Amino acid sequence: MTLDRRLIAILALVLAAIFFLALNIASTVFFRAARLDLTDNQLYTLADGTREILFSLEEPITLRFFFSSKVAASYPTIRSYAERVRDLIGEYQALSGGKLIVEESDPEPFSEDEDRAVALGIKPGPTEDGQTIYFGLVATNTVDGKEVIGFFDQSREEFLEYDLTSMIARLNERKKPVLGLVTNLPLDTGPGGLMAAMQGQSQPFMIYYELVNSFEIEFLEQKFDTVPDNVSALMIAHPKTLDQKTLYAIDQFVMKGGRVIVYVDPMSEMSQIPGSTGEPLQGATITSDLPELFKSWGVSYDPHIIVADRGRARRVQYGRAGQAADYVLWLSLQKSDLAKDDLVTSALDAISLATPGALRPIEGATTQFTPLITSSEDATEISVEEAQADSDPASLLARFMPTGEKYVFAARVSGPVKSAFPDGPPKEAKPGDAEEGGPGELENPEAEKPEGAASDKPAEHLAQSKGPVNILIVADSDLFQDKFWVEAREFMGERVAVPTSGNGAMIINAAENMLGSNALISLRARQSSLRPFTAVNALRAKAEARFLAEQKELERRLEDTQRRLDELQRAAQPGGQQGVLSPEQEAEIERFRGEIVETRKGLREVQRNLRRDIDRLDTALQLVNIVLMPVTVLGIALALAAWRAAARRARAARTGT
Repeated sequence: MTLDRRLIAILALVLAAIFFLALNIASTVFFRAARLDLTDNQLYTLADGTREILFSLEEPITLRFFFSSKVAASYPTIRSYAERVRDLIGEYQALSGGKLIVEESDPEPFSEDEDRAVALGIKPGPTEDGQTIYFGLVATNTVDGKEVIGFFDQSREEFLEYDLTSMIARLNERKKPVLGLVTNLPLDTGPGGLMAAMQGQSQPFMIYYELVNSFEIEFLEQKFDTVPDNVSALMIAHPKTLDQKTLYAIDQFVMKGGRVIVYVDPMSEMSQIPGSTGEPLQGATITSDLPELFKSWGVSYDPHIIVADRGRARRVQYGRAGQAADYVLWLSLQKSDLAKDDLVTSALDAISLATPGALRPIEGATTQFTPLITSSEDATEISVEEAQADSDPASLLARFMPTGEKYVFAARVSGPVKSAFPDGPPKEAKPGDAEEGGPGELENPEAEKPEGAASDKPAEHLAQSKGPVNILIVADSDLFQDKFWVEAREFMGERVAVPTSGNGAMIINAAENMLGSNALISLRARQSSLRPFTAVNALRAKAEARFLAEQKELERRLEDTQRRLDELQRAAQPGGQQGVLSPEQEAEIERFRGEIVETRKGLREVQRNLRRDIDRLDTALQLVNIVLMPVTVLGIALALAAWRAAARRARAARTGT
């Protein structure tokens, strides 16, 4: 009987091993691309936008994947990433309904495959032993369209799906939509301006590359009579003061159903970036506003007011000592501050703003005002003059007085509107009339034409919109600036964008939404994987609010005591009758020195108090990770052992053995 049990146990183990091996082989063959995605924002699950684009492919697209598998055998990190790329391409092919044709090549040195890879734009990556790795992708359609990823940069691994899907989407488009751009920001030249860009001393802002990759950009000078017919949507980004004819052209574009995205700013830090001369570019404007149009659209905006938000303040280092503090004028907004039911913001996790303004609906307006981005309730308003006079982070925190109001930074405006020019188009300015940008008088453009002249009849004036308008307004332009949303890295001779916030995603999302395309929004919104330590940030803000005033008072007392001590010590210098100190003065010096020591002790205590709650949280987390989990596992093991022992005793009692 004992032998039979042992034999059965051995056979069971053998069968279990065979079953385990068979299961592994079957899973490798049939479930190679299967994966379980446990990330919070589903970074490794194909987005609905990818599926939509793959299902809508109109013509075959060929993907040529080049990977030096033999050379990469010694580099497990690259090999592992290549496997992920290969699996993802396989998933795309399976969902494309036969419209994606996949080819893979292993370019060996001095081979025809290597020549073809280089000719198509694949970039070789040198290795430590002098060999070359090719790891890139070329996508082509049936005409002359070509998209290339020269080398897969692992720093963009979390954006892999977006990179692949966007290149396929561009090849599937017969023509890029045209986005009209009206701006006083040097997006296409960088802070150095045109001359510096031509000399290679300035590069475009990274958002400009994103815009050009997605749309056909048509720059409209900040003075035009009409919006070109080929422009599908307008993006107005921190414009200078526009004249009446330009405002009228924008107004009529909206009346006809044109869609507009507006970025204004009470204090644009981006416009004040020093150029090659060390000064902002000539013509740069710090404030932007469209008062006539905003009033027509039912929106109130004060270009002299900035919103400061302690609850969303960005942590910065300032001063010579590199002291850290929350800067209430630079904001790191969270998912809870973004509209969940609007395509532009619904899937974003974070947005970074700087010195933003506030938007409000005008009471009685015919439009619907829908907030997209809002502040926390721990916010207040300060004037532009106040921010320019004293932008010290500690000073701003010390005098911060929250209003309890949640301010709106971005909003969608929809519904019927009336023209900002109810009497028709403005007339040409004459000598002595209002200066450019002023209201001017109105006239009939046909009235002064000489008899017999060819009629250049203007478009019909629309006093109200033909249907509901669709307008996006954002009270900040600094979200375009690289430092607030992206790290631009040099990789194999190219600039590679590694987003740190959702600014770029939001800007492109808004444009695509206005141009009628939403498929890529769900992918681009996943670019931000930033997971802020919200509990730590809340503890830090609470501690700073409690101890900052005490710290300021101690620092003031320390400076005052040090000043008085210096005065007494100077009196003790040799020369003159002032060189002799009385016993009282010497005692005063000793007292001052004692006060300095005590004040410094007080400052150290304040700094310890600032870290106390954070350190307690850190200790608790370490306790959970290091002690609680092993104790829990041990407890479960002991409970199972006790249960099995009890079961054996009960079985023994029943059998009498």
